[in-house]
Amino acid sequence: MRDEHAMPSRARRPTRAAIAIVCLVVAAALVSLRAVAVNTPGASVGEVDRVWGRRGLSEGRLQKPRAMAIDSQDRLYLVDMTARIQAFDADGNFLRGWQTPTHKNGRPSGLSIDRRGRVLVADTHYYRVLIYSPQGELVQTLGGKHGYSPGEFGMVTDVVQDSQGNYYVSEYGEYDRIHKLAGDGKFLLEWGGHGSEPGQFMRPQNMAIDEQDRIWVADACNHRIQVFDTQGTLLDCWGQQGLAAGQLQYPYDLVLGPDDTLYVCEFGNHRVQKFTRDGQPLGAWGTFGRGEGQLHNPWALVRDSQGRLHVLDTNNHRVQRVTL
Repeated sequence: MRDEHAMPSRARRPTRAAIAIVCLVVAAALVSLRAVAVNTPGASVGEVDRVWGRRGLSEGRLQKPRAMAIDSQDRLYLVDMTARIQAFDADGNFLRGWQTPTHKNGRPSGLSIDRRGRVLVADTHYYRVLIYSPQGELVQTLGGKHGYSPGEFGMVTDVVQDSQGNYYVSEYGEYDRIHKLAGDGKFLLEWGGHGSEPGQFMRPQNMAIDEQDRIWVADACNHRIQVFDTQGTLLDCWGQQGLAAGQLQYPYDLVLGPDDTLYVCEFGNHRVQKFTRDGQPLGAWGTFGRGEGQLHNPWALVRDSQGRLHVLDTNNHRVQRVTL
């Protein structure tokens, strides 16, 4: 399923790449302009259970961590601006770590766990997905060539796997689309395109797959959530930019909760919001700052087997665990 209408012409490609960069610049500017004004609206949910992490370069320390995943044993995997993948237990105790093959062009910005417990790394600036064993052995690579053709990628942001073993790879920059690949990496289909119409994207930053194999996408620079089936058909689209309850400001990650709920991590609003899966707000947690219960540009969140949320508090170089 090729979205031919989304194929960029050579003349427009620099413009789309530039827009993606401008999106990040605007997000950073809004942080400084609105940080003081951001207070959690609506019902407050959640209580801080544990805060851990310290800025640094040595084992167990963090340098602007920007992606996080959790496995079936509640082990947390984090990647930071040094391109290290570090594994921790649920209390933040360091277990092990390793480095991506190269990071001169940039650092990974997405992590997830596949059905076999392997760590999937969105190696953003190298147009590929790196697949590691839980011990850090590189066992497979998907992609690696920049381009529009099947099997080629732009700036990869995330990868998730469905119940049938297929992979979904999101990317931004010139193309803003999602690829579907078989378990062996064979190209199956793609959808999306750069834009703000339903079904299009402006930096699809993270994805999640629910019990029915529906793909949930944090469409970051469109300030919304989109939902698709496994063939790329749009099922739902909701969200609008703003600070109020139910509105979104650069949603960078999302995690599915029980009883048809959804948690969304907002980079721009320094908070986590809880929604029904049709977009009705149920409360929020977090305000701008450096104290316990405060956040500074959170990039990611995961939910463990006990139902606790672990929030990646990026510019505070730490993780906060929240009970909801």
